[in-house]
Amino acid sequence: MKQFISVHDVANINALAKKALAYKAAPFKDKNLGANKRIGCLFLNPSMRTRLSTQIAAQNLGMEAIVFNVGSEGWSLEFEEGAIMNGTTVEHVKDAAPVMGNYFDILAIRTFPSLKNREEDYSEQTIKQFIKYAGIPVVSLESATLHPLQSLTDVITIKETFWETRKPKIVLTWAPHVKPLPQCVANSFSQWITAWGEADFVVTHPEGYELDEQFTTGATITHNQDEALKDADFVYVKNWSSYKDYGQVLSKDTSWMLTNAKLALTNKAKVMHCLPVRRNVELSDAILDGPNSLVTQEASNRVWAAQAVLSEILAPVP
Repeated sequence: MKQFISVHDVANINALAKKALAYKAAPFKDKNLGANKRIGCLFLNPSMRTRLSTQIAAQNLGMEAIVFNVGSEGWSLEFEEGAIMNGTTVEHVKDAAPVMGNYFDILAIRTFPSLKNREEDYSEQTIKQFIKYAGIPVVSLESATLHPLQSLTDVITIKETFWETRKPKIVLTWAPHVKPLPQCVANSFSQWITAWGEADFVVTHPEGYELDEQFTTGATITHNQDEALKDADFVYVKNWSSYKDYGQVLSKDTSWMLTNAKLALTNKAKVMHCLPVRRNVELSDAILDGPNSLVTQEASNRVWAAQAVLSEILAPVP
């Protein structure tokens, strides 16, 4: 694995998930794999689980992890080619990234969309510029459109909790929120589940919340949440703002919040969410604190997803 930006960087999803679960069983079995190597974790927006899990994963492999919060601890960066830097940006990525490439063996980056300019956000300029100029493997800790470490985690969590021989029915459902959120997690989850190809996958949301088709091709799309939930084995709950009317909140319909009454339509489905979650807005307390919730297990698995990815970059299988 040369980099980890999306599912397209993964040769075999099942093999990578299997490797992650092997690390869960024996976290330190490759404790010398990253000896004398460093990973730089650059955060252009806040993080808790992604930051901590990546640091732990690196340390489990013997790597030194150095965290740098770009916005609060460093110069504001410029990403436009040919920019006349007479404004607020102080340093160009063309100058910063090569230096980081000399400091580190792997560069992990977390960025975020503006939710103002769809073309700009979906160009993935920020992470692509680091890839272009750093000269070392780059791992996405979330980009403007995708969150691949979260999605690998989700596949791992589904695989370790579903033992039947048939395909599980997995539902991604939109949920209300108090502010507009990006499409990253929903895009990425859709991309990974459709690429995995081992589930019946349904995406449900109010009208106007259709995701970019490049991520949902192969999924069943419906605006009827009750219909989508019928006989589901897993329900993934996430809010996202509109892709078509970019960054806009088109609905605040509280009836889309998942409750135990809605869960009764499912096949005793396990409920997933990437966290953080707005309790009693996106998900009810009854579900989050109940027996169907996988959110803590899911979040804990973030370590093993990151460890599997880093190990593949450090010692790729021939």
